[in-house]
Amino acid sequence: MGATRRSERAQQPNTMLRFLRDLLVIVVAALLVSFLVKTFLIRSFWIPSGSMMNTLQVDDHVIVNERATIHRGDVVVFSDPGGWLDGTPAAEGAAPRRSSLITGALSVVGLAPDGDDHLVKRVIGLPGDHVQCCNDLGQMEVNGVPITEPYVRKQPGQAASGTSFDVTVPAGELWVMGDNRYESADSRAHQGLPSGGFVPERDVVGRAVVVSWPLQHWAWVDDHASVFAGTDRDHR
Repeated sequence: MGATRRSERAQQPNTMLRFLRDLLVIVVAALLVSFLVKTFLIRSFWIPSGSMMNTLQVDDHVIVNERATIHRGDVVVFSDPGGWLDGTPAAEGAAPRRSSLITGALSVVGLAPDGDDHLVKRVIGLPGDHVQCCNDLGQMEVNGVPITEPYVRKQPGQAASGTSFDVTVPAGELWVMGDNRYESADSRAHQGLPSGGFVPERDVVGRAVVVSWPLQHWAWVDDHASVFAGTDRDHR
């Protein structure tokens, strides 16, 4: 009987060591998978701005597909092309966030949302597109086709833009606008910069596909592809 008890006591440390070893393997594997997912497929971003309301709310977190092909109507996250965040209110640009070693570590492996130095807008014009606003009905036109935008937040009777513009998107660039059309410092507000307000495609991190947090805001991010039906230049 005594020998049996000694044997059981001897096995207990080994069992605990195996448990800790297996737990460590699981944690390391989970962190590695998360890091690879962030690096090669998706990332999480924090929304500090009201410029995309009501599609995205302040403090929403979105999952971004970094490998998506970009189309008109896509909501995209992009790094500052230069001068967009300079001197802009925190509500429009990237608001400061509380940071910690834990938050930094989670961000590295893709478990915490990014936000600083990035913006989120909807793609209206692709390279080569002619985008202008507004026609007699207050609509925006893409390649001569008037579009009706159900995602735009504005007062009844207001035009699609409070600022008139008429641009042709250069090769390798995008024309982007916020859904909260009268409260968004988007391509229209940056036409005076050397970039002309256009966003280089290389600065696009990816397409927002889902609101992941808070849970009550969970939803797919609609690209409203039907809005841009018939605007392809090759089909006109």
